Amino acid sequence: MKALVYEAPLVMNVRDVERPTPGSGEVLLRVVYSGICGSELSGFLGQNSLRTPPLIFGHELSGVIAETGPETAGVEIGARVTVNPLVSCGRCEYCVTARHQLCRERLLLGASLPGSNAEYVVVPAASLEPVPDGLDLSDASMAEPAACAVHAVRLSGIRAGESALVIGAGPIGLFVVQVLLAHGVTRVLVADRNPDRRRIAAGLGATVVRDGDVELLADVRSETGGSGVRVAFDAAGTATTRTNCVAATAPGGKVMLIGLHTDQTSLPVNTLIRGEVALHGVFAYNPAAFRTALAWLAEGRLGLRDGVVEADLEDGLGWYQRLVDGHPATKVLLRPPGAVADHLVEVER
Repeated sequence: MKALVYEAPLVMNVRDVERPTPGSGEVLLRVVYSGICGSELSGFLGQNSLRTPPLIFGHELSGVIAETGPETAGVEIGARVTVNPLVSCGRCEYCVTARHQLCRERLLLGASLPGSNAEYVVVPAASLEPVPDGLDLSDASMAEPAACAVHAVRLSGIRAGESALVIGAGPIGLFVVQVLLAHGVTRVLVADRNPDRRRIAAGLGATVVRDGDVELLADVRSETGGSGVRVAFDAAGTATTRTNCVAATAPGGKVMLIGLHTDQTSLPVNTLIRGEVALHGVFAYNPAAFRTALAWLAEGRLGLRDGVVEADLEDGLGWYQRLVDGHPATKVLLRPPGAVADHLVEVER
């Protein structure tokens, strides 16, 4: 099969590799769409310890079941599915309390396991989520970043009528905007350096504030009567965006840390203490958030279309490089050879 293989920092090549065989409890998925995640860009640059070459990236995906292994009763060949790419042990305290994303033995497709930037990928049958009728597989492939947003907003505890700031209008940030609005948050402010992404955020119903440090805080105060927002979501993950989230949050509020770009950040701890501002880490999602995101995509409550690019797998290296260089695409969906055409033929049948 064809696969886009990460071989060294800034080096990816489409290679002929052996088609994997599903083992017990596993299925072979014919990949139709595989999204490029922002976390994979740091891996592409050689700056992510989770991703070491040679490796097939990809954990945002949709496709059809091509083959089943033993112990997969009820799984139908040809079924349209997406996949929760976090593979947990299912036995520990975190797993049995529905916090699978915190499992110490968790594995991730495209990092510790071969990913979906290929014609086929093997996944646990337990990780499959059926794609609802009427939902296009391109939209279903974005259930993973949408689930991150659903989880972040739920953890924040924000209530209808309150205010929020989202810094970073990439896919997860844009999904956070939509989830906040769906929760009845009346004032959602967004900051991003990219004018295209600011335009998309405004089109979703957010109020765009300026990106500069001083200007951002001035705009937040103006929009909130001087008080600051109840919850700030950092979907960029830099030292500057984290600091700005803290400064923009009202006393008694909360800062939700989603972005993983920069590890070490110096924060004004005295300000946090005196204002009783809580910092809350947000990692991935639990299974309930993933299923909610998929259902909301099917219902039209969530979705990204503006700025989404579909590209052939053979062009994958070029798109990783363009995104690293700052291309404004909202999401890039890679298509393995013939996958989309084959799927459309099956749908017509």
